[in-house]
Amino acid sequence: MLAIAAAVVFGIYLLLDLLDVKTTDLVNFPTFASLGLLLLSLYLAGVGSGPAVGSGSGRRFYGRRPGRG
Repeated sequence: MLAIAAAVVFGIYLLLDLLDVKTTDLVNFPTFASLGLLLLSLYLAGVGSGPAVGSGSGRRFYGRRPGRG
């Protein structure tokens, strides 16, 4: 999810740059780059990656399990 948010941030900045929109001091390249890289680093660190292994996530089988004869 955080990687998608980073892609959205970079995409918005790219559109602003391509459309040549005049921006303020708050909305500039270092701000967007810092926010995007922060979101990417949080994603790579495992923050917001979903449920932990062993917490009941994964495929569930109802009835006979495959390969059990």
